Amino acid sequence: MQKLLERARARIEDYHRLQDLGLICRHGDFFPSVHYPPITMYPRISEEDLFRTYSPPEDGLFDVYAHIPFCIQHCIFCHYPVKTGGCTEEKDKYLDAIEKEMDLYMARLGIDKIKVRSILVGGGTPTYLSPKQLERFLRSFTSRMDTSQMSQFSYDVDPNNLLGEEGAERMRIMKDHGVDRLTIGLQSMDDDILKLMNRAHTSEEGIRSVEVSRKAGFKLNIEFIYGYQGQTFENWASMMKEAIALDTDEIQLYRLKIIPYGDYKGPIGNCYIRNPEDFPEPDEAIMMKQIAIDLLESNGYHQNLTRVFTKKREDYSHYADNQCCKLYDEIGFGLTAFSSMRDRFGLNTQDFGEYYGLVSEGKLPVNRGLVRNAEDQLRWCIILPLKNREVWKTFYNKQTGKQLDAVFREKRNALKEHGLISEDDKMMKLTELGRFFADEVCQQFHAPEYMPFPEESYSDGPLNPFRNNSPL
Repeated sequence: MQKLLERARARIEDYHRLQDLGLICRHGDFFPSVHYPPITMYPRISEEDLFRTYSPPEDGLFDVYAHIPFCIQHCIFCHYPVKTGGCTEEKDKYLDAIEKEMDLYMARLGIDKIKVRSILVGGGTPTYLSPKQLERFLRSFTSRMDTSQMSQFSYDVDPNNLLGEEGAERMRIMKDHGVDRLTIGLQSMDDDILKLMNRAHTSEEGIRSVEVSRKAGFKLNIEFIYGYQGQTFENWASMMKEAIALDTDEIQLYRLKIIPYGDYKGPIGNCYIRNPEDFPEPDEAIMMKQIAIDLLESNGYHQNLTRVFTKKREDYSHYADNQCCKLYDEIGFGLTAFSSMRDRFGLNTQDFGEYYGLVSEGKLPVNRGLVRNAEDQLRWCIILPLKNREVWKTFYNKQTGKQLDAVFREKRNALKEHGLISEDDKMMKLTELGRFFADEVCQQFHAPEYMPFPEESYSDGPLNPFRNNSPL
């Protein structure tokens, strides 16, 4: 443990140095680079304005997301709206609506079926349906999909939905409909912290869910949050060792997000305001991340996508890679779902009543979004690929009509000078240091109106994200 702490403390020196240079905000708050612009910053848009000049990709292929916003109970850290408890009738009503939404979307695109590259079903807890409802959803969902070219079908799950007779039945239903990869939200393996998170499972149930889903033949990704209330270096390191011992295909790390980044202000913000002393300091969260990386790498895992660790190169989310790295067209169904397309982004309403109302009127439930202009596109084509893997220059040039070498010259030079990115004639990518602080590095390319924090939150150094911000 002492050696792990020594290496983690060295990372803190990087953290403070980069704060002084202006890369990281002075107050230490964290905001993830998940989308560009961030979800919370999209303006209102109508369905007509979003699709007016859109045409499907030449190959007709899409990655597809479906959102099921129901949970046993609402996790304290969650920044998305869900309905909790049994609510059987509400779930049936929602399944009616999402089926109609899919039909409306296909009519809008002028297609009879959606040709699928990959699928992700998320939530909420998308397996928090009765087996009968799950069968209904997957039957209706897959009947609208042409899966002849699909490479992967992923499902987000909570541990307790996989246990017992009903859990076995859910796994059988998913298998029957082509699901081959599960992401299990373990989040922690410490029962005290799971209670603080308001999770509906125990650590023992989490372990059993991994065992039964492995026996059922699924590829497995497990998720964990660091920087959470009650975590210490010791219990975090112990938990990561337990996670590694489960020998899953992937292990994914998330830093606790206190600032809302989705369509709901999670209770975690009020918890932090009331008892900030119960939460690890930013320095400690940084050390926890380094401890996890060192333990994972010393046990045969490597960072495949940023913050996603695998033993084999081929074990990763195709949906995430296609949407965030290759920037393929993706369409989403359900409450708060988004459609991310090559020059625009549409976001569904976060309000259940508005969702049902729009769909019943024969309208897509989109209410926010953006058709990107040329400058937006120059930024978007850097941010997500750089965050997750790398930016290929020929791809960038084709997508934007501009040479990557000709944009953000001063900013790229500053990032290279301080050891955060590297370039050759083929690609630009994050260095080891840059990947550790990937969210903040990618925010260097945000337009001023989409920065997570105001200019005065950063030191006036060469890496202040508002400096050299024009792409040309």
